[in-house]
Amino acid sequence: MSFDSQFAMLNQTKLNDESPTPLYYQLYSLLKQSILNGSLEDGSKLPTELGLSQAFSISRITAKRALDELAAEGLVARRRAKGTHVTHKYQPKPVKAPLVGMLQELEFMGQHSAARVIELTTARPPGDIAQEFGLVEGETLLKMTRVRSRLQEAFGYYISWSKGLNKFNEKASLESTTRLEIFRKNGIEIKHVKQILSASAATPDVAKELGVEVGFALLSLTRRSYDENEKLVDYLHALYHPERFQYRMDLTPESSS
Repeated sequence: MSFDSQFAMLNQTKLNDESPTPLYYQLYSLLKQSILNGSLEDGSKLPTELGLSQAFSISRITAKRALDELAAEGLVARRRAKGTHVTHKYQPKPVKAPLVGMLQELEFMGQHSAARVIELTTARPPGDIAQEFGLVEGETLLKMTRVRSRLQEAFGYYISWSKGLNKFNEKASLESTTRLEIFRKNGIEIKHVKQILSASAATPDVAKELGVEVGFALLSLTRRSYDENEKLVDYLHALYHPERFQYRMDLTPESSS
């Protein structure tokens, strides 16, 4: 994602001049959160003091203080004539959760929402995904693009690449049956899942399907699913409307043996 898109998303949050919290601290907190969660990436150039003051309707002094606070914490570097750049490298930490419970939640969501398949084809995935699957030259996967809705309101946009779905892979089955069930009917049991949560801006295609403006901030999830042999069988990228979908996890510590 370009920094222009990142900042457009960030700028949707307005500062509150009626809050007891000083404006400089509100801006500092907003920028800090976006740096720490990876929305503003390492090396990104932040707007100038003037740019921030115009974007958030604050004084240059207020913008300068917010940037100085970030610099004091080592999150950004400020250099004369070169501007302010993010210096914090985001490294997501994996969260362990019971797989059975998570799969049950996914299946429940699939059973209590409507899926509409807008693209279904057999194709060669992008190079990085093909490499993760270990595909040989000319080998293809099932690509599916879907939109999920609840009460006729779209909340999720999904693009998936799947291996081994040779049966029950027609549009009607994929719209009426959960994908986990489709995998089971093809003799594939999901035994391991890796997920990464982030944020992303809505592209024109996604914005149209979810009924939002281009650039609207969406919850982004990338899920890799593996079989009992630790072979990747499904790569899914999902984009969720944050006001229509919440991603919840209920974690408990592992019992000691």
